[in-house]
This record gives sequence, structure tokens and C-alpha cells, in this order.
Amino acid sequence: MITRTVSKDPRTTRGDLVNDLQRAGTKVTKATISNTLRRQGLKSCSARRVPLLKPVHVQARLKFAREHLDDPEEDWENVIWSDETKIELFSKNSTRRVWRRKNAELHPKNTIPTVKHGGGNIMLWGCFSAKGPGRLIRVKERMNGAMYREILSDNLLPSARALKMKRGWVFQHDNDPKHTARATKEWLRKKHFKVLEWPSQSPDLNPIENLWRELKVRVAQRQPQNITALEEICMEEWAKIPATQKIISVCTNFSEEFPEHAMLRGRGRPENMYHVHHCVHHLSSSDREEQDRLMDDAM
Repeated sequence: MITRTVSKDPRTTRGDLVNDLQRAGTKVTKATISNTLRRQGLKSCSARRVPLLKPVHVQARLKFAREHLDDPEEDWENVIWSDETKIELFSKNSTRRVWRRKNAELHPKNTIPTVKHGGGNIMLWGCFSAKGPGRLIRVKERMNGAMYREILSDNLLPSARALKMKRGWVFQHDNDPKHTARATKEWLRKKHFKVLEWPSQSPDLNPIENLWRELKVRVAQRQPQNITALEEICMEEWAKIPATQKIISVCTNFSEEFPEHAMLRGRGRPENMYHVHHCVHHLSSSDREEQDRLMDDAM
């Protein structure tokens, strides 16, 4: 009954199962339920948040996969990946727990569809490549196209130089309107920056998402008490990441098990995108295991 229930609804909590079994005349503890599920290969994990895809997004992702299916590893090592993220002073983002089997984190039952809108206390822009993190800055005002171009002007080329990128390196950013504005495209063209064409609603394809998660885990562990401390800790922890040597192989592994294959198998949907996250899972696996253990105790 226990396995059947969580297989049908992975968000079922141990408390729910205890109550259901008590109503059926069986008294068990939460520990017994955990042990039973683990023997069946089921573990309590945070529900993965995935982009909400429309048919047009799926088709764009498939097109991207087909176009890059045979790209060599060296091409991906020469990409600077970029993105913006919001980090909250006190994490208010609800985390849902699900019971799932290994490698099933992107099954629809185990995910939470998301959109890009939401609150946050500070916004950051950052970039990285296979060689390590580039610059990280705080965006203190509402970003518009002009501000975005200023950020790139001040930080993109210095990052490329610091990372010792090879000649002909490629810049990646998503399809945010600020990024695709005519003025931004013209600015990039005049600077002779090569830009990787990117499918909309595809943050799961960008390995920097794993770096953001690593940063947020590190920041949360230090428990900043105010905005100033939050910003300082973000910068400090970002600067420490290269010393761990954990991200050096991210782009290499990303290219070896590149998501085109998974996307083509999954027809462009994220539920079959396990390989992308598996390639960079080592970024903070010990932190995630500890978080999972603590959350499992509370579930």
C-alpha cells in the first residue's frame, strides 16, 4: 500500500501515510515508512522545478538539439554561459518533497512547473565557462536593455580574459527581451561577439543553473541577516567556487552527455533531460545529500 500510494502521488508525506494506515487499522512509525520506501528504491527528494513549456517552446528545443547534435566537445568548452538569478534573504520559496526513484527527478510527477516571475531580495548577473566562474555582480535597479548592455560592457570581456578563453569564444544568454532587443543585438555585433542561439524557456539546458544552486546552498549555510551581508556572502562564496575544482569538468561532461540526445528522446520536454543534470550533479552532491537527510526527517 505504501509504495503504491507514493507511486501514484509522489508528494504524499510520511504523516499522510501514517494516518492512512492508522485508519486501515495498522500502526506504524515514520521511520518504518522511510525504511520501507528506501528498500523499494524510493527516496525523499526536493521536487525539481522545471520550465512550463508550450508547443512552440518544445519545437524550438528540438530544433536546437538537432542543430547541435554533432558539435565537438571543444566547442562547448569555449562557451561563456551567463544568466541572472534572484537570491532571497530568507528563503520563502516553498520546497515540495516527493518520493522518487534514482534518476527520476525530471518525471512530470516529480516536478513543479514554474514561470520566470517571482520575488527576491537581490538580483545577480554572472557567467562562467569550463575553466571556472567569471564575474558576478549585483543588479541594484530594475534591469532594462541599456543596463544589460552596460553590464556586458563592464564584465563580459574582462571575464573572457580572466578565464583565458580561446579565440572565437561564444557567448550564451537566454531569450529575455533585454537580451534580444535590437540595440543589444547591434551592440554584440559591433563588439564582434559570437552568440549562441538559444531556445526559449530552456534554463534546464544551461549548466549555470547548477552553479546558481551551488551558490544558494553555500549562502543559505551562512545565514546572512541583512541585505548587505547577503550581497557580501554571495560574492565571497562565488569567489571560493574555483578553489573547490568542482566546476572545471562541467562543460566537458555537459558536452559528453549533451542534452540533444535526451531532448530528442523526450521530444523536447524536460522530463527526459536527466543527463544534463546528471553531468553536473557532482557540483554540490554532498550538500544535497545533507539537505535531503534533514528534510526527510521533517517530512
